[in-house]
Amino acid sequence: MDYERGSLDLIIARLNGFSYREKFLLCESFATEQDFFRQSAADIEVIIGRKLTAPWNPDKVRRPAERDAAESRLKGISWVSWHSPAYPPLLREIYDPPVVLFFRGSLPNPEAPLAAIVGTRKPSPQSAAQAYRIAHDLGRSGVSVVSGLALGIDAMAHRGNIEGGARTVAALGSGLDKVYPSSNRTLARRILETGGCLLSEYPPGMGPRKWHFPARNRIISGLARGVLIVEAPQKSGALITARFALEHNRELWVASRGLTATCSFTACGVTKDDGQRKAFDRRGSTKLAADGAGIIRDASDILEAWNMETTGLKSPEATSGVSASGGLALAASLADSLGVTL
Repeated sequence: MDYERGSLDLIIARLNGFSYREKFLLCESFATEQDFFRQSAADIEVIIGRKLTAPWNPDKVRRPAERDAAESRLKGISWVSWHSPAYPPLLREIYDPPVVLFFRGSLPNPEAPLAAIVGTRKPSPQSAAQAYRIAHDLGRSGVSVVSGLALGIDAMAHRGNIEGGARTVAALGSGLDKVYPSSNRTLARRILETGGCLLSEYPPGMGPRKWHFPARNRIISGLARGVLIVEAPQKSGALITARFALEHNRELWVASRGLTATCSFTACGVTKDDGQRKAFDRRGSTKLAADGAGIIRDASDILEAWNMETTGLKSPEATSGVSASGGLALAASLADSLGVTL
C-alpha cells in the first residue's frame, strides 16, 4: 500500500462527527494528505452534502491517527484501507464500508464465499447445537464462517467452523487488543492459531461501546455471501444483521431449530417440575421466515444454494434438525467449554 494513501485513510477514519458514509466519500475524494488538509470547511460540506456542526480542524486527528499506526505495529495488528487491493472485495461494495480495517491473522480468501452465522447470546440448546453443526459441516466443505465472537450462537458457530477445519472470521465491536467478551479470549486465540482472522474497524485501545455492535453487524453481512439467523428474539441484534443482509443484497436464511426450539426446564438449568417446558422467544426468527427468508436445516442446504458439493453431509438427524437428546448433550458440552449460558 502507498504509505501516504494509507496514512490519509487512517486520518479520515479518525474524524469525529462524520457518518461512515461521509468518511467513505472523503476517502474517495482525496489522493494525498496535502490535498485533504488544504480543503476548507465549505469544500468538505460540498462533498458530504450537509453543513458541518463543529469547526473544521483535521489537524486534531493527525496525532491520534499516527498513534493508531504505531500501536498497531507494536501489538502485531495489521491494517488495510479501502483503497488497497487486499481489502475484502464484497465489503468494498456496500454503501458504507469501513475506511480502514484492522486485523490479526489472515484476511479471508477473496475467491471463496463466506457464510455469516449469527443469533442470540442466550440460545436454546437445540439452536446452539444446530449452529455448531452447520458451521462444522460448512468447514468440512471448505467454507469459512464469519460471525461476531459474541456469546451464544456466535461462539458456537466459530467453534464448529474451526473444528470442521476452516479458517473462521470474527468481526469485533472493539479494538483487537480489547477482545470482548473477555470470556471468549481463548476462542479468539484459537481462531488465530488455526489460521483465521480477527478484524475490526476500531483502532487498538478502543473498548467496546454499545453503538459499535450494530455497526459491526454491517461488516459481518458485508463480508458474507449469505447470512443465516439461527435464533433471534423479537429484539435481537441478529435482526440488525438481517436488515443489513437485505440492504446488501445477500441471501438471507433462518435456521429450522430457531423456529421451534423449546427445552425442558431442567435441561435449561431451571428448577421446575420435569414435565414443564420453557418456550424461547423466537419471534424475530418466525417474522423473518414469514417475510420470505429461506429455512436452513443443515449445511447442505447452503451448499446446494451455492452449487457446491454436499456429499456425506446429509444425515437423518441433520435433515430433521437436531434430535432432542443429542442436541441438548452437544450444546451442554460446548457451552461448558465456552463459558456460554444456555
